[in-house]
Amino acid sequence: MEIISGLLVDIFEKRIFPANVHLREGKISKIESIPELTILSKNKEQPAFYILPGFVDAHVHIESSMLVPAEFARMAVVHGTVGTVSDPHEIANVCGIEGVEFMIADGNRVPFKFNFGAPSCVPATVFETAGATLDAQDVSALLQRREIKYLSEMMNFPGVFMGDKEVMDKIAAAKLMGKPVDGHAPGLRGEEARRYIQAGISTDHECFTKEEALDKLQWGMKILIREGSAARNFEALIELLHDHPNDMMFCSDDKHPDSLLEGHINLLCSRAINKGIDVFNVLRAACINPVLHYNLDIGLLREGDAADFIVVQDLKTFKILQTYINGELVAENGRVSVGGRWDRGNEIKKQTAINNFKARRKEIAEFAIPISGAEAGKLIPVIEALEGQLITNSLYYAPKIHQGNVVSDTDRDMLKIVVVNRYYEAPVAKSFIKNFGLKSGAIASSVAHDSHNIVAIGVDDESLCKAVNLVIQHQGGISCVSPSSADEGNVESVLPLPVAGLMSAANGYEVAAAYTAIDAMAKSLGSTLAAPFMTLSFMALLVIPHLKLSDKGLFDGDKFEFV
Repeated sequence: MEIISGLLVDIFEKRIFPANVHLREGKISKIESIPELTILSKNKEQPAFYILPGFVDAHVHIESSMLVPAEFARMAVVHGTVGTVSDPHEIANVCGIEGVEFMIADGNRVPFKFNFGAPSCVPATVFETAGATLDAQDVSALLQRREIKYLSEMMNFPGVFMGDKEVMDKIAAAKLMGKPVDGHAPGLRGEEARRYIQAGISTDHECFTKEEALDKLQWGMKILIREGSAARNFEALIELLHDHPNDMMFCSDDKHPDSLLEGHINLLCSRAINKGIDVFNVLRAACINPVLHYNLDIGLLREGDAADFIVVQDLKTFKILQTYINGELVAENGRVSVGGRWDRGNEIKKQTAINNFKARRKEIAEFAIPISGAEAGKLIPVIEALEGQLITNSLYYAPKIHQGNVVSDTDRDMLKIVVVNRYYEAPVAKSFIKNFGLKSGAIASSVAHDSHNIVAIGVDDESLCKAVNLVIQHQGGISCVSPSSADEGNVESVLPLPVAGLMSAANGYEVAAAYTAIDAMAKSLGSTLAAPFMTLSFMALLVIPHLKLSDKGLFDGDKFEFV
């Protein structure tokens, strides 16, 4: 038996008291109140440390961290995260059920509580090329598995409204198994929101205004406050936690390795406290609500629960001192524990096998956009990327023409964007985009939601071609190319992502360092975005309005048709 002493934070009863927490065989066998003077910290100068349930990320795509699950866990536990509600939608769109199986198996290698969902939208739409299809029968089979806790985000809200049989069969399968259905309906309001929710959709992480969230809360939906590397809705939604503490959770959705290095749900808790939110409301959203809503096997610091808890220095900064999972000390003072199931061994070398990448090297001419004299005077549609949002705007500009081709115009920050099919040979899809800010060169990525074809943005076709070919050469990754000058040749950088073209099997901290370097290179070319590669990855996300580019062409997310 082991005993942990500190100020216990009882979120259910909204009280804090000095206690001994008794651990036996991975569970909390007893919680006893004790005199406060017996648990002063070691230096005798500050109050005792606080013991509280571990943090849970209520919606995350592990693949977006560019790390395999085991490496994500190694970085997350040092920030007090003991579990995630993980949607393997990204790898499923590339590798199908085999991809979901990979995520479960890799997550099982480490002492961390991953809770995966059954992807509901593979492919996400018929307007793009994906690597796999999961029909209602496939989804039903996944939902019957113990490891699958819920039906992942139902992005096809038009299908819900129209009563599409495949969509409704997937929802019905989740209901039959008593498992919740996640939502994904940015901007949905009023009667449409009511119909969507009453079909059985229980959560949404896509609200970007307080009014939208209130609209959905009134019909019984749980609202997730998302703060990822690109999409950031914390400031817009956090005040709702005052009045709706039982109906809200925190999530990151998509988090790159550099920001995971800095912190996780602990940072949102600290920010919420600084906003004047009651500490028990904050911790209910961060620790309790995800476990209760998804029926997770994660302890909540009660007698008989799994011993999943954290020890923090205070309830303002939430500096993590220790993280326990199933009674095992898995992280302490910013480092994972040594040995045990954290030992990478030689297993990690096997994790590069799964992929689905058939694109061939491209030629510069494939990126040109010729234009005839009759069309030269017409305005062309331009995607406007928005900092901190997944939604984009639809703009129209007069094209810049050079030698019979439409080209990028850095003076107006109107750059060429392309999507290259990674699954079979097809023409390169091409359009234009604002707000990436590049003054030279190009960036490219095979992380491109939802189908993960190659997306690239650049100032000139040569740089675009080189950036795309770097990704193809490594069977997936992110790349940055700075064009040659009189003094030096091309400067090229690539972070290979050989696991499904989405993830690296390397040490997470090494991946974070490599990502930080290539992110800095992109910004040195002029990008003013906080996370240019994360924002780039969403420019092919057709289910988010208003204008996006798929491998099949420019797409209007409001009308759900090609421009």
